[in-house]
Amino acid sequence: MTDLTLTVHGSARAELAPERATVRFTVASDGPERDAVLEAARAALGRTTAALESHAAGSAIEWSVDQLTVTAQRPWTNDGSQAPLVHRASAQGRALTPSDAAAVLVDALVGEPLLTVDGIEWTLTDASLAAARADVRAQAVADAVEAAETLASAVGRPSIRVTALADPGMLDGGSNGGGPQPRFEKAMAMAADAGGGFTLQPQAIEVEAAVDARFTAE
Repeated sequence: MTDLTLTVHGSARAELAPERATVRFTVASDGPERDAVLEAARAALGRTTAALESHAAGSAIEWSVDQLTVTAQRPWTNDGSQAPLVHRASAQGRALTPSDAAAVLVDALVGEPLLTVDGIEWTLTDASLAAARADVRAQAVADAVEAAETLASAVGRPSIRVTALADPGMLDGGSNGGGPQPRFEKAMAMAADAGGGFTLQPQAIEVEAAVDARFTAE
């Protein structure tokens, strides 16, 4: 009996709770007088730095803040004329903290009136991401094996042997520009609560992998 060739696709995914949060923020001051705007921004940046240092003392975080930059422009009004010159002094920063400490960090930052939280990125540690990718890839291979066994059994050939495994699109010598990559869903939801603080609701981080496989059914 001639061997039967089976070509199948396997896939798998896993959802993991975020382990780290990167809070991105901007400290900025605007006004007609350059010196006053710069002084207000410097003072706000000093208070922000103090808050970050205080938070770092109780929780392992990494943070950085860019230098202040000053710009000026004449905004257009509704009647088509230009308003007086407006100066803006601003600096952007980021703080990386364990996910379970993110709410405390955000509350500490938003206490500064000249600071805006631009967003929060939720991630895994490098070790957890590597372990998740390895596990999901193994599950994708198992899914391909199961699919091949089902097809072979359906035609009365329960014995199969793998002859090729490849990243999607590469089984016949093609290339999709890279192997299976983790896919990250939007992982942040932030809303003000009744007390003026923040409620952080990170979504699970989703990691996906896929594989193409070829089997021979005897």
